Amino acid sequence: MNKLNSKITELLHEQVSNWELARANYAGLKTVRTKSFDFGDFEVKVQFNPARIVSSGAKVDAKTIAERKCFLCAKNRPVAQTSIDAGDYLILVNPFPIFPEHFTIPRKEHVDQQIKTYFADMLELAEALDDYLIFYNGPRCGASAPDHMHFQAGTKDFLPLVNDYKRLKDTHAQLLVESDNFQLFNFNNYLRTVYCIESTDVESAKDAFGKLYIHFVTEENVEPMLNIVSTFEDGKWFTFILPRKSFRPWQYTAEGEQQLLVSPATVEMCGIFITPIEAHFEKITKEDVVSILEQVSKI
Repeated sequence: MNKLNSKITELLHEQVSNWELARANYAGLKTVRTKSFDFGDFEVKVQFNPARIVSSGAKVDAKTIAERKCFLCAKNRPVAQTSIDAGDYLILVNPFPIFPEHFTIPRKEHVDQQIKTYFADMLELAEALDDYLIFYNGPRCGASAPDHMHFQAGTKDFLPLVNDYKRLKDTHAQLLVESDNFQLFNFNNYLRTVYCIESTDVESAKDAFGKLYIHFVTEENVEPMLNIVSTFEDGKWFTFILPRKSFRPWQYTAEGEQQLLVSPATVEMCGIFITPIEAHFEKITKEDVVSILEQVSKI
């Protein structure tokens, strides 16, 4: 087993044993309820996970961020939350898990959430943690700490998109660009816009990503809305880019029976809708899933 993979497995066991918040919420995963909606070639899952109200209900406006202490900075983290070193980053157990194994990976210094500068870091983490997938929530599309650069890691086979791509690539993926070291695909007929970069080296992946990044820039000095997932296996990176056009759907702030507290981030964009309120889990429909993805995914 990769040394870093082994270390974070040990970290999870230690934190679940010694940190009450982590212990309670990982135990709670065992009773999480799920249901699925069938879209023919693929499914979208819905998970009722009450502990995620902390993230789904988070206020991320500039005023709120400026007034609260950064929970990813070492001086503000709970005493019980320990970490392991990963170069410029630390790896922490996420105490509000979605995945059976769920980690947050903040940079050691307090800098804004931004992918362009740190995309290569994401690929290096994916290689070092090849038992897991690495994902990124942009500062305007799911990051609950847009003021502190971080990635997350989770159980590799958990997100439907990663598995669907392997299974449906021959029929759903359109090759857009290729070179000796990378291929850029558009993954079609999937309710949302998905690009995949397959690369055998970091520099080629950076080049392909840079071209996509520029394509989606709409405001100078403002990061385009993106959710990103990267995995590494058999000497190759698979990096999925999901461009966004809005943060939350109208259902999020609707009143009464129309409200659905679904705040789409990478996990939702990759096929697992998190509902922290049981009544919302009960009433969400296939049509709601389509509506929400149509509102937040950039065509």
